[in-house]
Amino acid sequence: MATFDIRAAFADKEWLEEISCKLARKMAYGIKKARQVSFMPYTTQNGQWKETRIGGWTNGFWPASMWQMYLMTGDASFRAEALRAEAMLDDALKDFKNLSHDVGFMWLIHSGVRYHLEHNQDSFDRTLYAADMLACRYNPNGFLRAWNQVERAGWAIVDCMMNLPILYWASRQTADPRYKLMAMNHADTTIKYFIRPDGSCNHIVIFDPENGEYMDNPGGQGCQSGSSWSRGQSWALYGFVLSYILSGKAEYLDAAKRVANYFIDQCCDDWLPRCDFRQPEGENVLDNAAGNIAACGLIELARQLPQVEGKRYFDAALCILKAQEADAANWAEDDPAIFTKCTTAYHDLKGRHITMTYADYFFIEAVNKLRGEELLFWDP
Repeated sequence: MATFDIRAAFADKEWLEEISCKLARKMAYGIKKARQVSFMPYTTQNGQWKETRIGGWTNGFWPASMWQMYLMTGDASFRAEALRAEAMLDDALKDFKNLSHDVGFMWLIHSGVRYHLEHNQDSFDRTLYAADMLACRYNPNGFLRAWNQVERAGWAIVDCMMNLPILYWASRQTADPRYKLMAMNHADTTIKYFIRPDGSCNHIVIFDPENGEYMDNPGGQGCQSGSSWSRGQSWALYGFVLSYILSGKAEYLDAAKRVANYFIDQCCDDWLPRCDFRQPEGENVLDNAAGNIAACGLIELARQLPQVEGKRYFDAALCILKAQEADAANWAEDDPAIFTKCTTAYHDLKGRHITMTYADYFFIEAVNKLRGEELLFWDP
């Protein structure tokens, strides 16, 4: 059966070309501002990159954005900036005891991509080292431990679905099935304990680290326990699509569709995802990051499905991308970031409607998909 064909379905070439040109100009300005600081770009303040620590979980998205832009434009300045940022992140590898489950975000999508494109041995070593760091977090009860605090030994979070691809990558590169089995066991646990019947999901689930028994599901970055943090929904949506692509297990595709249907239903009035789909009525706290992540996941989901079924998910992805770009994209050279209405967590009042490099990254990734780029950065 023929699957959904993005190139045949996407007709708005004028919008795509306009956005591509805007991205090239804006990201070149972002490089100019990044070269003025000694840290990795993440968010901005008063038109400047705001200082971050080198071990921050978001730090892989800047070099990944550079590789996306290099593939989009062929401009060598983007590659040069990707390599500069990759070298900077070696300091985070040296401080490996402070790394979390987010090492896939931090290395697969740029060091793994560089190895795929250029066969650079140092990039391979960085990516495999990061995969080993994630594998070390595996609890034999079937989940990957999210954080390092002693009191959080049994904590797992839905975000980790997006870090599983580095384990699948390591299995393929080393011919060792253990990495893939860890990834699949964690995905199976996520289906069982995180995804609700209606397609909404928990952000955090706490297990007894000794026996794996379910203990609690605090609200985490959402409004409260039982709520629906939209970025968690997008991590689950895209993460399960990727696990399906990388394992072939049909249950993962079913889970992705269930989460996608819920996500679409919750934001289809204006296609601007709220920070929490169950936040108090009348509040308009948005999260551009959730929308752009979900759009990437919806495009990949559409690719896995027959034409008619895939079209619904593809059309929803376009609606989200266009609505968010019209509502919150800043293309002026007065700030090096693009999307202005990202939200770190519902209860983080200072983190509401800020800029985030990974919101920009996923928008760039989605645009590149629409342009026909075949390289999936999560499976380089």
